[in-house]
Amino acid sequence: MTDPELRVSKIEDGTVIDHISGGQALNVLAILGIDGSGGVAVSVGINVPSDRLGGKDIVKVEGRELSQNEVDVLSLIAPAATINIIRDFEVAEKHRVSRPGEVTGVLSCPNANCITTEAEPIDSHFEVLGEGVRCRYCDTIIRESIADHISVA
Repeated sequence: MTDPELRVSKIEDGTVIDHISGGQALNVLAILGIDGSGGVAVSVGINVPSDRLGGKDIVKVEGRELSQNEVDVLSLIAPAATINIIRDFEVAEKHRVSRPGEVTGVLSCPNANCITTEAEPIDSHFEVLGEGVRCRYCDTIIRESIADHISVA
């Protein structure tokens, strides 16, 4: 290897999610609906040394570019992440995630009495706050462990 920092080989086409907060890579895979059964080649680096973050996670997904909805949810658990779109082994696009003002249908409300739970056909809708999210329907605020409330598949 010519680059002593290269721990995983380059991908031909797909997405590299870099600068994920240490320990969040498995939550990123959950957001993307990747459980190892779909035949998608994925490389994961957990707690990789980083000058900027101290330790970071990296996820490389071959043959797939992320939807805006996936990026929006990703930004809630990895606000410093960068998205690199790879085409023909080169970075074709690179951008940082930005937190949306709201997310719909991707988080489950922890309030058992919320209208979005159980049998009601209503998607969850959360306003994104400085630190956390607030349910539009019942005003429940989730400040910690947002990843535990991800309901996308």
